[in-house]
Amino acid sequence: MSGGEVEIERKYDVDAAAAVPSLVGAGRVAAQDEAAAFDLDATYYDTVGLALARRRVAVRRRTGGHDAGWHIKWPPLAEGRREQQFELGDDEGVPDDVRAALAELVGDAPLTPIARIRNHRIATVLRDASGEALAELADDHVTATDLRQGETHGVERRWQEWEVELLAAGNAGEASDRAALLDAIEKRLVAAGARPPASGSKLARALGDERAPRESR
Repeated sequence: MSGGEVEIERKYDVDAAAAVPSLVGAGRVAAQDEAAAFDLDATYYDTVGLALARRRVAVRRRTGGHDAGWHIKWPPLAEGRREQQFELGDDEGVPDDVRAALAELVGDAPLTPIARIRNHRIATVLRDASGEALAELADDHVTATDLRQGETHGVERRWQEWEVELLAAGNAGEASDRAALLDAIEKRLVAAGARPPASGSKLARALGDERAPRESR
């Protein structure tokens, strides 16, 4: 289990025709890696009454990418959001250590699948002049299924979004430094067609709630 790290990121909706722009020269970005594509497949869990979602907590089992495993995303902080990671395990039942971390919120209530989110991600690492990783830009092509009526009857939704997450070098310094970097990247993305997200998170959108509060920026 990971003790958790604070993720600082921004998300944007885009149309299918939008092309990811060059971000070299945006703030401290001096270079960007070749894009790498991979597929993510996540199942989200909650109680029947959505006790976790109502508290802005998300629990998922995700395969694919560099951080496969169980994740708990805790409510937004003043800056960013803390995420804990746990081992993937051999089956899809919620592991004991994940349940223990959630005990104060759900007690002994069963946790069952509420959504499946499949994501074809095209990711580009942005670097500073010394080659250190500042941020990752993810071009996400998302297919989400609301599982509350079962997988065969669940409503399927599709959309595309861009996500910018700060990495080690981008997280260094003061909050004002992080905001300046994200603002500079955002200016380029908006010029290329990015707009504020319609929903607070992928999970909220999967469940059809486009009125959910947006994730902390």
